[in-house]
Amino acid sequence: MMAETKADSKQEYLECERKWVYWCLIAVAGWFGAYTFLLRGGVFCNAQTANIVLFAMAVGRGDLKGALYLLIPIGAYFAGAFFSEYMGKSVKKLHFLRWDTILVGLETIAVIILGLLPKSVPDQVCQIALNFICSMQFNTFRQLEGTPAATTFVTNHIRQVGSNLAKFARHRDSASAAKVRTHGAMIFFFFVGGTVGTVLGNLAGLPSLCGSAAILLAVFIRLAHADRSYEKNLLSRVPRGH
Repeated sequence: MMAETKADSKQEYLECERKWVYWCLIAVAGWFGAYTFLLRGGVFCNAQTANIVLFAMAVGRGDLKGALYLLIPIGAYFAGAFFSEYMGKSVKKLHFLRWDTILVGLETIAVIILGLLPKSVPDQVCQIALNFICSMQFNTFRQLEGTPAATTFVTNHIRQVGSNLAKFARHRDSASAAKVRTHGAMIFFFFVGGTVGTVLGNLAGLPSLCGSAAILLAVFIRLAHADRSYEKNLLSRVPRGH
């Protein structure tokens, strides 16, 4: 207990809460969105707002088949949130690696497999798998060094930039300026991921998704190193936002 308290005083944020982790993860999310829209069915896998709207429209038109079809990605997103919440608590008891670390490792493997699937495999397989992955990531990584942040979409980041920019214009306070930089960086890296995903998607086709696995692998290695070395005594600490 004393060792953990001492380590806590030296380290305010866990490695899984650091800015660089969130930048990498949201860049990968931008890559996913570009990939599924460009090469796997013309849809976005990062969030479910559009699918809920389409589901409501299908119900309104009496299109039962269309409504049931849309329940598949919505259900996958729901399942991802449930699974990540359940596993996060279970893995914590093992005191070996954080769930955050294990999740990134699983994402790496899944992305490589999805990228190597032939074109003959229905697009829905890739869409549903990435829906599940994005949901787990969204539910697991919640705060960037104390600031609530999403790693799979940028709607709230855009709102936060606009809101805090207005506050800074009024009060010239450093806190608002810092939030503008934080959320602005998240938008930038999402954009970079989407751009790279589009360029490589046009050049390499379906296997281009494997490129995002390189980013995830780098994150996994660093987080695993933290878990087994300088954060080994902090495995029981819960990341902020949970």
